[in-house]
Amino acid sequence: MMMCKEATRLMSLKQDRPLRFQERLSLRLHLSMCGACRECNRQFALLHKAGQHKSPASDDTDEARSDS
Repeated sequence: MMMCKEATRLMSLKQDRPLRFQERLSLRLHLSMCGACRECNRQFALLHKAGQHKSPASDDTDEARSDS
């Protein structure tokens, strides 16, 4: 049985690269039994999605505000 620490590592890794078959299978099994890790996985996905929606134009606006 995978420990939560390893599951969290795989969830983070999943944001950077596709997991190998064995990694996906182990993580899926762990998530089926661990509610805390399911919530953590949901939060990782939410943060990843939020980071993708940040537009380059908003970076310029943020810098202009901090310079004032």
